[in-house]
Amino acid sequence: MTDYIEYKIQLKDDAVKDILIARLADAGANGFEEEGSILKAFAAAGTDQSEFEKIIAESGLEYSQSLIPERNWNAEWEAGFTPVTIGHFCTIRADFHAPDTQARYDIIITPKMSFGTGHHATTHLMIEAMEGLNFQGKQVFDFGTGTGILSVIAEKCGAAGITAIDNDAWSIANATDNFNLNECRKILLFNQSGFDENSSYDIILANINRNIILQNLAGIKQHLSSDGVVLLSGLLSGDEAFMVAQARVHKLALRQQSAMNGWICLQLVNG
Repeated sequence: MTDYIEYKIQLKDDAVKDILIARLADAGANGFEEEGSILKAFAAAGTDQSEFEKIIAESGLEYSQSLIPERNWNAEWEAGFTPVTIGHFCTIRADFHAPDTQARYDIIITPKMSFGTGHHATTHLMIEAMEGLNFQGKQVFDFGTGTGILSVIAEKCGAAGITAIDNDAWSIANATDNFNLNECRKILLFNQSGFDENSSYDIILANINRNIILQNLAGIKQHLSSDGVVLLSGLLSGDEAFMVAQARVHKLALRQQSAMNGWICLQLVNG
């Protein structure tokens, strides 16, 4: 059994909330709940709390913290998990929801504590951008797969092969479950944090965070095929100019951008 530290943070507005969630997740928070104007963030007991407290203090928000025992996280996620429909392209639902016969792809996701259900703007933007790409016969790399949702969609869209990676054991277990639920057969899942040396991909998907993207831009460029496409999210609107400039350093050019609720998705190509 694992105990958790619960941080109760008094929010002021949604813009602050989204930035706070992104920063706390980057620092190691592994669960969030919202109750009105209160954001609850959870971290395993024993995690270095100094970074969490620094991030919250910098936001100028009031907060409290307490030690709580292990909880039935799966039951809590399921209780609040509602289907997400993205146009006519796909519906993301739990296995206890009725199938959506109107969507092109009906995706089943058991989210647990991993990131990626389509509810957050970054995942939503990535899926919207994926609808406009040709996956037929392509090799795909899913950097930081989380629930595995983007890999599942890539296979449904006709990808010849998908390599999905994550360095979080919970995400690896969760993605494995979701690949089985969706009867995926073309996805290779690895617990690792970067590319294999001699690999090359037609489409690279990275819905992670700015720092990890920056650390891996050279690798993304190196492992992208000559006519390949990169989709990046986990980025705030204010990151766009900087990220586009950094991509240009690595000879990656912006082809398309989309935005939602203060978050962006960038589509890059060789250039």
